[in-house]
Amino acid sequence: MAIKFSTTFLLRKLHQVTGIVPLGMFYFVHIYTNLTSMNGPKVFNDHVQDIHDIPFLLFIEVFGIFLPLAYHSIYGVLISGEAKVNVLSYPYARNWFYLFQRITGGFLFFFLLFHLLNFRFGLIPGLNMTPVAGHAQEAFQIVSREFQTTWIVVVYILGVLATAWHLGYGIFLFAVDWGIVIGEKAQRLTIKAALALALLLGLVGVNAVFSFVRPCGLLPQSLCEAPRFNRTPNAPARF
Repeated sequence: MAIKFSTTFLLRKLHQVTGIVPLGMFYFVHIYTNLTSMNGPKVFNDHVQDIHDIPFLLFIEVFGIFLPLAYHSIYGVLISGEAKVNVLSYPYARNWFYLFQRITGGFLFFFLLFHLLNFRFGLIPGLNMTPVAGHAQEAFQIVSREFQTTWIVVVYILGVLATAWHLGYGIFLFAVDWGIVIGEKAQRLTIKAALALALLLGLVGVNAVFSFVRPCGLLPQSLCEAPRFNRTPNAPARF
């Protein structure tokens, strides 16, 4: 007897997969690249250049990032519209977590659109008009210059924290819905691990934001690689 799946079931499963496999993997690569800003412009720009040098980069961006992101975001907004908020009647932790997942998803829909238009394409009038794409050796300066504006820094901090929560708790939901984690005890341990991951990603993400305006971000500068300056032989020292 053939097993039949409803269209809604398949669409929701695809929504979960796109959030974990292409987008989750991309986020870890993205956050690692941003963390290299702790060691200064050259290190960060060189990592961005390495990404630019990946073969078939445009193909990877379109089919591995943009299309999955568009589907996950749009379908996520539709799911959020169907959500029934019951935290006031049933103020359990899992109900609050579900509400936070919907709220962060809605915020990220607009934040990621802003982020792409601002840094990937440079298409927001009055803000950055130089896309990072195609300007790898100017990448640090582009981001650092933009982060001189306080409200943009605040928006990105909120975006980083929202992404950290959405991915961390999303991993827990994926593990439960796909039957990877079964049993109350296993789910309790998994949700604790997911929340710890969300906290870790949030902290390192916020530090990465500040690394574009201060060497090593919020951490002591002694923890980061000291910048190296190439001095011309016999050139007089400058004080």
